[in-house]
Amino acid sequence: MRVLVLEEWLDYTGRELESLWAYVRFGIDEDSIVAFRGGCEVAEEHMVDLEDRLGGERIHSQEMLHFIVEHFGVSLAEIFCRQRLLTCIACERLRELGVAAERRGDDIYCGGEKLSVSIASVSAVSGKVHLGINVRSDEYMSLEKLGVEAAPLLRAIAEGYAGEVEDMERKMRRVRALGCFNG
Repeated sequence: MRVLVLEEWLDYTGRELESLWAYVRFGIDEDSIVAFRGGCEVAEEHMVDLEDRLGGERIHSQEMLHFIVEHFGVSLAEIFCRQRLLTCIACERLRELGVAAERRGDDIYCGGEKLSVSIASVSAVSGKVHLGINVRSDEYMSLEKLGVEAAPLLRAIAEGYAGEVEDMERKMRRVRALGCFNG
C-alpha cells in the first residue's frame, strides 16, 4: 500500500473522493492513503452522505488533517470496515498522545465534542474513504484546542493505517482455507 504525506496545503472539496484521484493527481496506481493538511468546504453536489445532503448540512472547517484512502476491488461492506479501521487507528494515535478520544461509529469525539468527519463509498473502480480531523475550528473540537501538534499526527495515522493493511494482507497469504487439513 502506498503512503503519500503531502507537505503542501491542499483544501478538501469532496472531489478527492473521485475514483483514481491519487493516480490522476500523483501517479499512484495502487491501493493508497494520501494525507494532507488543508481547509474543508464540500459543495452540496460533492456530498456523498445523503443524510447530510438532504438535511442541508454544511461540511467545512478552517483547517483539517485529511486522509484519502483508495482500495481497488473492494465491496461497500469492505470499504466501510476500512473506514472504521482508519478511525480506530486515529483514535489510538490520539490516546497515545494523552487525548481522551472516543470513536462513535466512523467519527471521533473528545469531551463529548465532534473532532472529525468521515465518509466511505464505492465506485465501479474502487472504494474510497475520507477522514478529516479538525486542526482549527470555531464550531467543533480541534487539535488546537486539545494542544496536539498536527504534523506528526498526520504521518503517524497514515503510516499506522498502511502498516495495519499490509499486516492483514501478509496474514491472509499465510492462512489456508478451512476444510484443507489433509496433509
